[in-house]
Amino acid sequence: MSPALTAPISAPTAPSAEAPAPGAQAPTAASEADAPALAPRERETLRHIAAGCTYLQAARQMGLSKHTVDAYLRRIRAKLNITTTAEMTRLAISLGL
Repeated sequence: MSPALTAPISAPTAPSAEAPAPGAQAPTAASEADAPALAPRERETLRHIAAGCTYLQAARQMGLSKHTVDAYLRRIRAKLNITTTAEMTRLAISLGL
């Protein structure tokens, strides 16, 4: 019998979760992969908080209530698994906000 006939047959493998979709560019850094997950207003809120604004100051600059700013920041924390303002600031810097 030839070696090709005695070799075990392997199941086809699923595409890797890390592989980019056809036609898509692979992210160059982890922070760039997180960027599309944030809505424009979430990114704007993150920029204000990273700049040192309080919730109220950010809300006034964005024309929102401080409760809406708080909701945006809670969504950012949940989406990106961030727990501290320092981590949010680091993320904002890495995203160039």
